[in-house]
Amino acid sequence: MAGILLTQNNTFIIGDVARILGWIMNVLFNFLNGVFGIQNIGLCIILFTVIIYLLMLPLTIKQQKFSKLSAKMNPELQEIQKKYKNKKDNQSMMAMNEETQAVYAKYGVSPTGSCLQLIIQMPILFALYRVIMNVPAYVNGIKDIFVQLANQIMAAPGGSAFMEELSTNGRMYIEGKDFTQVNTIIDVLYKLQDSGTATWQMLIDKFPEMEELIRSTQVSINHMNNFGINIANSPWNIARSALAAGSVLMLIGAILVPFLAAFTQWLNVKMMPQPSSGDSNDTMNATMKSMNMMMPLMSAWFCFTLPAGMGLYWIMGAVVRGIQQWAINKYMDRLDLDDIIKKNVEKNNRIREKKGLPPQKINDIARTNVKAIEPAGKKKTMTDEERKAAMEASTNYYKNSDKEGSLASKAAMVARYNEKTKK
Repeated sequence: MAGILLTQNNTFIIGDVARILGWIMNVLFNFLNGVFGIQNIGLCIILFTVIIYLLMLPLTIKQQKFSKLSAKMNPELQEIQKKYKNKKDNQSMMAMNEETQAVYAKYGVSPTGSCLQLIIQMPILFALYRVIMNVPAYVNGIKDIFVQLANQIMAAPGGSAFMEELSTNGRMYIEGKDFTQVNTIIDVLYKLQDSGTATWQMLIDKFPEMEELIRSTQVSINHMNNFGINIANSPWNIARSALAAGSVLMLIGAILVPFLAAFTQWLNVKMMPQPSSGDSNDTMNATMKSMNMMMPLMSAWFCFTLPAGMGLYWIMGAVVRGIQQWAINKYMDRLDLDDIIKKNVEKNNRIREKKGLPPQKINDIARTNVKAIEPAGKKKTMTDEERKAAMEASTNYYKNSDKEGSLASKAAMVARYNEKTKK
């Protein structure tokens, strides 16, 4: 059994996740082959990407809900920061922390709000990389193509040593690194298409008696990897081959993968909630903008140097994320955030009650209705009539004992809040 699992990743957690994802890829390949007679790794990767992102949709929604609430919450946090900007004494710092925690409690989020979702997603992303980079280790139908050739190479004198040398010269990363195992030989054969210096012709030169089997294996795997370009090869190597052969179409195909990866990543960034230009934390905003610019460029570089199959996954993932983001934005826009905040406060107080703590007191800043919050940098203007009405209502409050909840009492609350935050 150890030999069977040799080329699969055995890293803690990531290896287990990779086996689950590899099982999904294997089912997809067998389904397409059995039902439609299609043997294509590129199509498997597309369907695989859609399924994986649908499975991660609950985590994505939680992240987006956190981002949406954060966008509404930030103006309140900024007001607190302005209020205590030049106050470094212990009492002021404690008061600032208390008011900040009250705002977080109001919105039902924490300073590490989306970290849990990211922590959960990281092993999935690393595992996906392992599966796509080493498909034969997880998809039996693809592995079977190489078995006969791998067995004959191992039986040939010096066969294992040659394959080890081939992998070293090609600077391949082989998971198991035990060249007395069939799976390790299969790993090398699968990576020949992206090894640069190591080619199928070198196998024919070394084992001329296997030429027919080598060529038939190459044709079969090239057919499965054909998605306009060979997805087992990197756009970098494809571009070099295209230039050497003078093939314009091949060159366009090689450039198209990293370009689409960068473009779709850029679209994703544009669709994500962006910090407003008036946010007080200029350093953080500048860092976020730099990262948003760098991410598409990094995507292009990775997809230019890695096998095109990874680029296909990257592009398809960005397309699926974009569709999800659009749908989530529509869903979030219809939500009553005040109702969500009310439920969050009630939930927080139930948790505190179980711990034997008193209900969380929401301070004046945290009681601000989110519908009245204007984006940072935009001031709400009042007409003369509205300003006059607010002043009269505030004056009446101090002259009379208005009932709690009346228009006068609400106007007075606004006035006291403004007076307090200006200090």
